[in-house]
Amino acid sequence: MNPDYPKIINERHFQRLIALMEHETIIMGGKSDPQTLKIELTLLDNCTFASKIMQEEIFGPIFPIITFRNHEKMIRDINSGAKPLALYLFAQDTKLENMVLTGIAFGGGCINDTIIHLANTRLPFGGVGESGMGGYHGKKSFDTFTHYKSIIKRSYSVDLDMRYHPYTEKKFASIRKFLK
Repeated sequence: MNPDYPKIINERHFQRLIALMEHETIIMGGKSDPQTLKIELTLLDNCTFASKIMQEEIFGPIFPIITFRNHEKMIRDINSGAKPLALYLFAQDTKLENMVLTGIAFGGGCINDTIIHLANTRLPFGGVGESGMGGYHGKKSFDTFTHYKSIIKRSYSVDLDMRYHPYTEKKFASIRKFLK
């Protein structure tokens, strides 16, 4: 096992990742060491959205590959599940890139690369929906972890009669004029 591989945080998560790879087609990697809690970078082929590996966020060095021949079906299939934390598209077709970027909601991602978007501290990182809300990195970290309180303080000196019942045609006319 390569000594440069990072270890999985604990045995429970190591076993969870090993179980996610069961019954999958490993095309690269797949070796693991329970003593050091290390797993090789692993590519899984022929995965589907029903595969166990696709039922939860992985948080490990395992990359399921799902291949599509029909782009519209791909977008429908991805949108039929929970919004992904990240999406990695390998393509040379700019039209396809635009279709994916505008047609699918996801936290962040890469075109023709993986996970490097996390390394750029100027890009916000975070999810949507079940993968989390908001983002962090740089100013986005400050904004995400800052709670802004919205407060309106009304003066006691002026109160507009048009705010209160009974609403008359004259009050509606004042409201319409006020809102212009």
